Amino acid sequence: MNNPEVLALDLVRFDTISPPGSESACAAHLAVLLRRAGFDVTDYPFAPGRTSLVARLPGTNPALAPLVFTGHLDTVPLGSAPWSFDPRGEIRDGRLYGRGASDMKAGVAAFVAAVLDVAHSAAVLTRGVTLVLTAGEETGCLGAADLARRGVLGEASGLVVAEPTSNRLALAHKGALHLRARTHGATAHGSMPELGDNAVLKATRAVEALRNFEFGVPTHPLLGSPTLAVTSLHGGEAVNVIPDSCTLTLDLRTLPGQDHARTLAMLQDQLGPDVVFDPPLADLPAVGTEPSDGFAMAAARSVRKVTQEVGEAIGMPYFTDGSVLQGAFGGCPTVILGPGEPGQAHQTNEWCATSAITIAHRIYGALVQEWCA
Repeated sequence: MNNPEVLALDLVRFDTISPPGSESACAAHLAVLLRRAGFDVTDYPFAPGRTSLVARLPGTNPALAPLVFTGHLDTVPLGSAPWSFDPRGEIRDGRLYGRGASDMKAGVAAFVAAVLDVAHSAAVLTRGVTLVLTAGEETGCLGAADLARRGVLGEASGLVVAEPTSNRLALAHKGALHLRARTHGATAHGSMPELGDNAVLKATRAVEALRNFEFGVPTHPLLGSPTLAVTSLHGGEAVNVIPDSCTLTLDLRTLPGQDHARTLAMLQDQLGPDVVFDPPLADLPAVGTEPSDGFAMAAARSVRKVTQEVGEAIGMPYFTDGSVLQGAFGGCPTVILGPGEPGQAHQTNEWCATSAITIAHRIYGALVQEWCA
């Protein structure tokens, strides 16, 4: 049996901080393991040092679409606060510490180890298994988008996104619409503001108007309501000059089925002609799967089989590569399920319990046995 805890530590020790990313060495390490086990592995670099992998283990019935696991190899920067543990990875007192431990190298290690176990056991799979290991998720799902543009993904009967959920089954996550808006005016001497047109005041009026913005969509049973946050406002160049330009950014988190283009049009209508939007900085749809879907039910059974717990399905507020991959795979049922702790993502002294990695490894193995055998 492949040890998922050791593999997770190995992966954390690869520096894949994005920017710049540099996922290629980590991807190459996984490619060697998978090829040795009989996987057909293809690497897809989209920039120097930035490589995604697609690895396939075929089933005996090519008419059946495979089960797909996905995870990203990049991490966010360490931050400015000092770490009490080695950010390049260490296991201490039942926890794997290091950048990417929870988000999400523990999840990647757990499903890679699970499928390696299947491959080495020579078990007969009617349905194949595909792994999609991406670069650049933390900066806008760049690797997943590159794979989708290339058209190399094929089909999927179900998609498991191994992002951190504390091994709870999530059937939905929010989408993201990140926007930059601008206001314009005319400069004047600060002592004579009436001769100018203050772009900062226009922007603050826009911010105030956004307090009352209504998305016009029903709440989601797992995700609640969409949200809108003003995350920055920058304007002016000198204390004694009326500013003629101002920029603000908005972070909208959306629900499954919500039309981003319509939402943007509604924002424009509410804010009026004084506010001009740039093309979206990020435009990633939400993900959702019905609890009654056969794949969702199989995933729930796999969790129950391993944990002996009947937990309610949950939704996650963040976005994942699933925003790109679910559509690229033709709208396949998608679940989010991983050993990491959501609250540990991007934190100083990030950690994941080693016991959670082992549990996820067993859950993924159980799902392969049920869905693919």
